[in-house]
Amino acid sequence: MIIKMLCSDLDGTLLGPTKKTTPKCNKVFKTYKDRLKMVLVSARMPSGMHYIQKELGIEVQPIICYNGALVMQGSKILSSHYISLNLVAKIIELSQEFNVAVGLYSHDQWTAPFRSERIDKEEFNTQTKVILESNLTTLKRWEAQKIGAHKLMLMGVKENIDALFKTLVAQYSSDLGVYRSNDTLIEITPGGIDKLSGIKSLLDHRIGLENIVAFGDNFNDISMLSGVGYGVAVENAREAVKEIAKETIDSCVNDGVANFLPAFLNKHL
Repeated sequence: MIIKMLCSDLDGTLLGPTKKTTPKCNKVFKTYKDRLKMVLVSARMPSGMHYIQKELGIEVQPIICYNGALVMQGSKILSSHYISLNLVAKIIELSQEFNVAVGLYSHDQWTAPFRSERIDKEEFNTQTKVILESNLTTLKRWEAQKIGAHKLMLMGVKENIDALFKTLVAQYSSDLGVYRSNDTLIEITPGGIDKLSGIKSLLDHRIGLENIVAFGDNFNDISMLSGVGYGVAVENAREAVKEIAKETIDSCVNDGVANFLPAFLNKHL
């Protein structure tokens, strides 16, 4: 097996509770960055990923944002897939029935109707800033700009999220990617788009899926880990992720990815 590309999820995989890369992780990435492609793959927006790229020394590499809906290299858009605004409006209406708030993402814009503990946490964790405005205002503005949504973030209490998630899966699973991030959060991306499809958009005649090692921890990482040559789960990953991974390594808290990489890459580059 020859590895030519590394793809890693961020939160819960490369990043622990501090939401920062460690000095060891930065050193490992900088050591190998000229020997293979190193691509960050996340549900985050671009500005929530660029500063991590800088810490790792891989600013020139592509990033896969919004679980594959937006792929960029620097300021250049390599691929972009929207949820239509008509469909977004339906999801907002349904969410209101369950008393669940909706955050909207497109390119490097993030809007939400009001501030909450979840919004504050997201800003802190991802080093990004929300625009506070009504969902209707956002939709009207995006309609004028002729853009759609790359991601929706649905926020509420557990029992409401439980009920809404079941309804969304029943009604929209064929049209949308619906992911349960945690007990109080649902993330929605365009249908047929996931982290693996984002990776596929970066392949060429020199790099195939069999030449990729990928790291992840959550449900939205399953397609990526099962689709590449060598999928690796961290110890803190969901059991479903560990089951499909080729190998499980130490947790994000213990810098599992950084500790695993040197020996693995020295053997497979």
